[in-house]
Amino acid sequence: MIPDWQLPPGVDRGLWDYLRADDMVSSYDAQMAASPLANADVAFCEHAFPTPGRLIDLGCGTGRLCVHFAARGYECVGVDLSEPMLAQARANAAAAGVACEWKAANLVELADLPERSFDYAACLFSTLGMVRGTENRAKVVANAARLLKPGGRFVLHVHNRFFRGLGGSVVRRQLLRTFLRRPDAGDVTMPQAYGGAALTLHHFTRRGAVRLLTDAGFKVIEVRAVGVDGEPARGGAAYGYLLLGERPA
Repeated sequence: MIPDWQLPPGVDRGLWDYLRADDMVSSYDAQMAASPLANADVAFCEHAFPTPGRLIDLGCGTGRLCVHFAARGYECVGVDLSEPMLAQARANAAAAGVACEWKAANLVELADLPERSFDYAACLFSTLGMVRGTENRAKVVANAARLLKPGGRFVLHVHNRFFRGLGGSVVRRQLLRTFLRRPDAGDVTMPQAYGGAALTLHHFTRRGAVRLLTDAGFKVIEVRAVGVDGEPARGGAAYGYLLLGERPA
């Protein structure tokens, strides 16, 4: 087992265990197929990426976004740190009869991918929230900006820090930590569902997610708050935010 000090930047033990859990990979596609939120983020990407082009999915999992868009004539590249996820992605693409490129890499470290080489980029669901550390999350978004051509578009899906479904005590704790500007504000740790160390997910404020994009040079075109049913929501009913940014021409 890799020691903690050798884990990749932005990856803690809980995420490392999660990425390599066989039962997580085997059940992932069924979970996504049943999730209204997963359907909502694909629909948002269809709205954001209107014409075929080169698309990179940062944290592609089992390839749901790449396979979907490859079938519509897009040239798709999926990047993920999990080899088991990528193996399933290859199988899913083959079953769908589409060609995609798959790359095993840490989203914090993508220097070997050429800049300005994609028309579209996406980082969906809780992917960015799994990256530990403010600086590392900023690097992921900066990588998306670097990889996009001028005028390229980026879709980001993040979880809402003040979603009331987290529970009253968690929301109150997050409100206090945010007010005090604590470095752990937004971090929510929960038991690992697939065995191994506890998994920590970073949850964002709407303002913080927008600032993350603008700091990377994006012009924010749209922010959509969505509930657990994938429908528009407000305030504490919002499970997360879908954001569309554009790299200035």
